[in-house]
Amino acid sequence: MKRRVAILISGRGSNMTALVEAAKAEGYPAEIAVVISNKAAAEGLAKARAAGIPTLVIESKPFGQDRVAFEAKLQSALDDNRIDLICLGGFMRLFTADFVQRWQGRMLNIHPSLLPSFRGLDPHGQALRAGVKISGATVHFVIPETDAGPIIIQGAVAIRDDDTAETLAARVLEIEHRIYPDALRLVASGGTRVDGEICKTAANASPDDSLISPSVI
Repeated sequence: MKRRVAILISGRGSNMTALVEAAKAEGYPAEIAVVISNKAAAEGLAKARAAGIPTLVIESKPFGQDRVAFEAKLQSALDDNRIDLICLGGFMRLFTADFVQRWQGRMLNIHPSLLPSFRGLDPHGQALRAGVKISGATVHFVIPETDAGPIIIQGAVAIRDDDTAETLAARVLEIEHRIYPDALRLVASGGTRVDGEICKTAANASPDDSLISPSVI
């Protein structure tokens, strides 16, 4: 039986779109049951509706700093939709530890860096200022600590000398759209196991498991 997934968004929903498209494939072990936004103006809502996905808006602004009340309403919607897994796709709202623990091992997030490096805001700017030669994206299970948790899958890109935060972000976004559906496939099919703080998977390493940058000829 396919796992029922809720995607939580706050904006354009580009990763949401990648997940929705992936879930259309025959044999994919998850179905996108609902897209929920905490902002009525989120662009991703229209994209979800166009794809035939039910949508809900639960505005977070009226709740102010009362995260518990907001989460109670969100949890009610998740229960109503019989949700098994949550995928965060640019959801700009922090959760309480209680909510995160309730969904432990069942809530995924994607962050545009190779965690644990460059957590928080402006990860691409952080990477460029640090002078690293490789960056990328990480899908991980959500824990109470922000941009942390057992890592499910990562994808990497080489950083170019002339990169800006914008050009790097564009290439990393392509990687995000590739790895998030793969991460959801792994989790929904039972292909992951969390051992302490480490996520182990049934998948094999990439056949070309090296990325060296810069390439010296």
